[in-house]
Amino acid sequence: MYNSFRKKIFGGDNVVNLSDVRYLPRWIILIIDIIILVVSLFLSTYIIEKITQREFIYHEDKSTVFAFIIIVNTVFMYFFKTYAGIIRHSTFIDLFKLLVSCFCTMFAVGTINMFYFWSTGSKFILTPYLILYFVISFMGLFLFRLYVKEFFHVVREYRRSALKKRILVLGIDEQSIAIARAILDNPSLPYQVVGFLTQRTDSKRASLLGKPIYEKQKIEENTKEDLIIDGVLVVKEMMARDEMNSWVNLFLEKDLNVFKAPSVQKLRDSDLGGSIKNLQIEDLLNRKPIKIQNEKIKSRHFERVVLVTGGAGSIGSEIVRQVALVNPSLIVILDQAETPLYEIELEMRAKYPNIAFKFVLGDVSNQHRMESLFQHYNFSMVYHAAAYKHVPLVEENPHEAIFVNILGSKIIARLSSKYKVNRFVMISTDKAVNPTNVMGASKRAAELFVQSLQNLEGNTTKFITTRFGNVLGSNGSVIPHFKKQIEAGGPVTITHPDIVRYFMTIPEACELVLQAGTMGEGGEIFVFDMGEPVKILDLAKRMIKLSGFEPNIDIKIIYTGLRPGEKLYEELLSDNAKTLPTHNDKIMVSKDPSIGFEEIDLLTRQITKASLRRDKVEVVKILKAIVPEFRSNNSIYEALDK
Repeated sequence: MYNSFRKKIFGGDNVVNLSDVRYLPRWIILIIDIIILVVSLFLSTYIIEKITQREFIYHEDKSTVFAFIIIVNTVFMYFFKTYAGIIRHSTFIDLFKLLVSCFCTMFAVGTINMFYFWSTGSKFILTPYLILYFVISFMGLFLFRLYVKEFFHVVREYRRSALKKRILVLGIDEQSIAIARAILDNPSLPYQVVGFLTQRTDSKRASLLGKPIYEKQKIEENTKEDLIIDGVLVVKEMMARDEMNSWVNLFLEKDLNVFKAPSVQKLRDSDLGGSIKNLQIEDLLNRKPIKIQNEKIKSRHFERVVLVTGGAGSIGSEIVRQVALVNPSLIVILDQAETPLYEIELEMRAKYPNIAFKFVLGDVSNQHRMESLFQHYNFSMVYHAAAYKHVPLVEENPHEAIFVNILGSKIIARLSSKYKVNRFVMISTDKAVNPTNVMGASKRAAELFVQSLQNLEGNTTKFITTRFGNVLGSNGSVIPHFKKQIEAGGPVTITHPDIVRYFMTIPEACELVLQAGTMGEGGEIFVFDMGEPVKILDLAKRMIKLSGFEPNIDIKIIYTGLRPGEKLYEELLSDNAKTLPTHNDKIMVSKDPSIGFEEIDLLTRQITKASLRRDKVEVVKILKAIVPEFRSNNSIYEALDK
């Protein structure tokens, strides 16, 4: 310890951190205890003289009696090792040792005093004095240890709080108070609640849990340095998206960290620390999900055989998860991606051990392979999510898009009709509306073929199409891409400063698919009210700020130009389409123009043959014949539009 202090003082650093102070040697503790005993003797002497107003020591030499008492007490402290424990970690055992040593001292001196009385006829000390000394010495030794222990506790808490993030809790409702109390009751968490934040204006002088309540105006008029706070904790489930966005905009403007906590119903004390996380951009884009009709969905799937193509993808795998909840007799999961298919197999078998699964590695464009599945299994529902979806890759390889997006859809749809599948639900995209790229046009061609089967003679299958926009967190989507770029230190790349997109969550998209499968009567294209489109530049800036950086200062934003086939705005309805409402105000039916079966069947045969020849230009030319509204944008195929 001495060397540590010496290095601090003579080594140029004159600040001694209390956390560096090691345990005092035992002999120092013993000396301090003896000093406390001496003080206790004098204090006892003063009190007893004031009370009795007479001599309490009958021996002619008082100092000898005092020395004798101190020696006896020291012997018992040495015997019981009262000085051996680490004071800052004192326990009940240490307290008990002190009590026993003091009691033994009183008993030993009292016994010797009695023997002295029997031999001389007089005592050398008054017995009440011994009792008073016993009480005062024990209290002195005990309080010394208590104060040292409390002192180090306060120091530890101070240092710990200095490392914690000082946060305000948004809201003064019961949920917010419960979350704040849980944080305050858990000192191991890296957060320190210093107050509450509310939009109300009647709470200026009120407090909660001993913490002040700040009004919104206080945040608007001050910096985080003025308020001495690091961030704000929000309970996301307790407010609407617009209100959340308004608050977050203010917090980001003030350079405050934004944390989210689950509702109390979802919170478990054991994982409170893991439940508090940085607010993500997905939390700001999330909307209230569609309320699905559970009874209808259950009746359509309960003890039925269900096929999900593209079942290892973002949408397909979520469909599998939701269908598994309604106890089908078998779910057949088809995908041509080996590793993702294996991963979804491990997940499903672990989560749903009582559900029967069949995992099939195969290509939807393989007619013989697909027919063997339909022959072997009596499918009741088919969810067709298999597709190539990345615009630039498909633009470069249009023939591959034809094999999967058109031929694959054609094969699965025709087999569904041939083998009397009850319902066929196709997953489409908003890029199929007024397409400017091969991917969107190929999905629109698939929509046309599927629709054409509905009124074909002898068909009993209900063919249903669902069409939605970008899905948050899906494979290859913009948000995971931005996250990786931010984690790497930038830059964040955006194709165009004015580009906008619609967004929805994966569970929400899949609820739409399940809803469509129950409410569709055949031939419909269901589109979803996706709210307001999001400007990608604003999205990138907010993601950078939520990550604790400043756009174009810490993380650069650069523009790379529109990719082949990419357009600035996505649409959910074609120019000449009409919409019809459904019983769900978030879901509409798009009445798009259709093509007869013979015509679309002939065109799909032609485009498949062109794809087999790898004739890209011919493929796109036929695709433009199938989808007349297809106008290429920023692509080599623009010449075909002239």
